[in-house]
Amino acid sequence: MSSLCPCRAPLLYAFALWLFARQFADPCYPQAVPANDIEYMRMALEEAHAAAQAGEVPVGAILVIDDQVVARASNRTITDCDPSAHAEIVALRAAAKELGNYRLGGAMSHATLYVTLEPCSMCAGAVVQARIARLVYGCDDPKGGAVRSCFAVLDHPALNHRVEVTSGILLEECAATLQAFFAARR
Repeated sequence: MSSLCPCRAPLLYAFALWLFARQFADPCYPQAVPANDIEYMRMALEEAHAAAQAGEVPVGAILVIDDQVVARASNRTITDCDPSAHAEIVALRAAAKELGNYRLGGAMSHATLYVTLEPCSMCAGAVVQARIARLVYGCDDPKGGAVRSCFAVLDHPALNHRVEVTSGILLEECAATLQAFFAARR
């Protein structure tokens, strides 16, 4: 019977600690949800409802920097006749204009984007380009989500910016808003 090489023991210990810590990041182990996340996601849901009233796919987004709402938006692709006018893009554009800088997250601020639906690849790329520190979204998009459902754009190792992601905030409400919208169109 061979014994463990003493030089590998620290590596195994570190790996065991990593595995133990990882279980708490797993969605199977629910985390406490900050009250602000729920409040801001409710605002995003208001934007989604406004989009639905306008005949747009009901997706809403809120951009918060240092606990201040900087921009609110909803999908406007039909209204603006613009395929890039997703709620996230509209919110990022409004915030950049308001602040006078396309880089919304910097050393002095912490930008969080709240969106009711998992961002697509275009929106996920814009989140990286705007240097958003944190993305919070409601429900997954199994047909086009680029955070984890179809792609993992934000996790690509070549990117020079990392985004903290929280999903599932008001998941049922966000999903129900989309389901009701599409059910009414069938």
